[in-house]
Amino acid sequence: MFAYIKGSLEMKTKNYIVIDVSGLGYKIFMAENAINSIGDIGDIVKVHTYYRVREDDISIFGFRTPEELRMFELLLSVSGVGAKSALVMLSCFEPSEFAIAIISNNVKLLTQVPGIGPKSAQRIILELKDKLKSEQNELDEKSISQSKLNSAKINENIQEAISGLMVLGYSRKDIEKAFEHLDVENLSVEDLIKKGLILLTQK
Repeated sequence: MFAYIKGSLEMKTKNYIVIDVSGLGYKIFMAENAINSIGDIGDIVKVHTYYRVREDDISIFGFRTPEELRMFELLLSVSGVGAKSALVMLSCFEPSEFAIAIISNNVKLLTQVPGIGPKSAQRIILELKDKLKSEQNELDEKSISQSKLNSAKINENIQEAISGLMVLGYSRKDIEKAFEHLDVENLSVEDLIKKGLILLTQK
């Protein structure tokens, strides 16, 4: 319903902020680290939003970037992960770190999140990897075959980095186009994801 909300920051608490837009105050739940860094009272701020409607509750969740919003939506798609747990994970990891954890099966990293045990971490990784495979199967094979990266130059690191950025919602076509501006053969998976994310967010 709301792509984003922009207005005057009127209140900050541990769990939510209030943004005034033309005299209407929006209560927006956010990750704690996002609340701490969003700005000072009276500042004009902009947050990307997720609007959740339930029989007994209507809530708005806010995020600093589209990548954080995508990470939140992906976590909600995992069985047993609710909004509260998803916000806690957003406080613990940057989207790029989360993507790397998923594609590298880093259960140990995810268990650093309060309330996430080994079984929950494994379920998150498994379900999101299955979702990623499903999305990859729906790709336009013609557009992929035309990419400059579809040659001997593609190696395991590049493929993993592409998968990681797809976890954050980017299309393979856009990722490969961004990678054409990088020295892909000499970068680690982590660097490919971080540098690729910078280029993709500049579009």
